[in-house]
Amino acid sequence: MFPILHKERLAPNINKFVIKAPLVTRNCQPGQFVIVRVHERGERIPLTIADFNREEGTITLIVQEVGKTTYQMGELKAGDALADVIGPLGHPADVKKLGTVVTIGGGVGTAIVYPETKAFKEAGNYVISIIGFRNKELVILEEEMRKYSDELYITTDDGSYGRKGFVSDQLRDLIEQGKKIDLVIAIGPAIMMKVVCDLTRPYNIKTIVSLNSLMMDGTAMCGGCRVEVGGETKFTCVDGPEFDGHLVDFDILMKRLSTYREQERLALERYLKEKEEMAHGSL
Repeated sequence: MFPILHKERLAPNINKFVIKAPLVTRNCQPGQFVIVRVHERGERIPLTIADFNREEGTITLIVQEVGKTTYQMGELKAGDALADVIGPLGHPADVKKLGTVVTIGGGVGTAIVYPETKAFKEAGNYVISIIGFRNKELVILEEEMRKYSDELYITTDDGSYGRKGFVSDQLRDLIEQGKKIDLVIAIGPAIMMKVVCDLTRPYNIKTIVSLNSLMMDGTAMCGGCRVEVGGETKFTCVDGPEFDGHLVDFDILMKRLSTYREQERLALERYLKEKEEMAHGSL
């Protein structure tokens, strides 16, 4: 069992967990993930490591409630425990001193780009961060990102906080201002990553994306995370999760992301209905 030492609600349906997992922290690096089971009969879900503390033997996971298992995890509190936390898995981010690095997080993708922002800053880079959300209420990790960013820009779809618009609007401005950019890292919704890659491609700015949202069992045995990169079939969980965004076929990626959407919706509806019936039955 893996004890939850701390739980915090960062925004509606977004939870932060600090979990005791000393064997994971021994070797984990930014960009890697773990496989989690909430209970012994639960499904395996991949979650990217948002932070870690080797001295205390803890990892931080930031989880958005979008399906049955993440909703179940959201019901846990400090003092509870997860049945399994397996990792670290996947290839670490390729962190080195390059010059100017732009890190971009879309929504809860900010939790994934945060450890890379920290690592690239500590490697001696000038780091510009752009994080985007639907509205002010959903903004997470602003202060953490600011701590490791030489410049931080925040966008919201509705203009309720920061700049009204999308992360790509801010990136476009930086490029058109003549800012020399050596690397872009974009993590978030598939359509956001696609737009960023389409923007940087004509300027030959290397752009790395994380395809973590495509993963399922985390071992490539299920084949659910197949993606085409540079005309070759790759498995996100064992070959990634990070790839050269200019080589990713985002059309195939987005179709694959919708493969189990209906089953996921039905599973969540059944779970919430069962919870409601149990609550009424206990009254």
